[in-house]
Amino acid sequence: LNMLTFRQATESDYQLIQSLASQTWEDTYKNILTKAQLDYMFEMMYSIENIKKQMNELHHLFFIVEDDHTPCAYCSIEQKDDFLFNFQKIYAVPTVHGKGIGRYLIEQGIEYIKTHFPTASKVELYVNRFNPAVDFYKHMGFEIESTRDHHIGNDFYMNDFIMVKTI
Repeated sequence: LNMLTFRQATESDYQLIQSLASQTWEDTYKNILTKAQLDYMFEMMYSIENIKKQMNELHHLFFIVEDDHTPCAYCSIEQKDDFLFNFQKIYAVPTVHGKGIGRYLIEQGIEYIKTHFPTASKVELYVNRFNPAVDFYKHMGFEIESTRDHHIGNDFYMNDFIMVKTI
């Protein structure tokens, strides 16, 4: 691996987050979701306005991973309560898949949570039930706790596993 860095995103990173998302989105879901749902969800989650809202109003913490100063992955974390944190997003651009970036992202995210929120004891994430990443998350110590079929509008649903890990 090259020189990896993990940093908290700021308001100056809205475009970067949107750009990284646009590089990962279709590749991740093209075999799982329809093009119509892909486009709908991308706008819902990654318009600049919605990234701004997630960061400023919903207080999601966004983080960027750079590989030799080149941004290649991001995640966002939401505090649910004093004990539970949710990885809202965990994505790496396709060119770095298999290089340990996803592992680094999760490890650094958990390290950040443990450092800044000493009462934290559990992290969770929602992952599409047909996403090959389910096996990766199991490998990272997450367990399937339950399933959810979350209506997101326009007759679209997110059909997820809720996966959890004690930290």
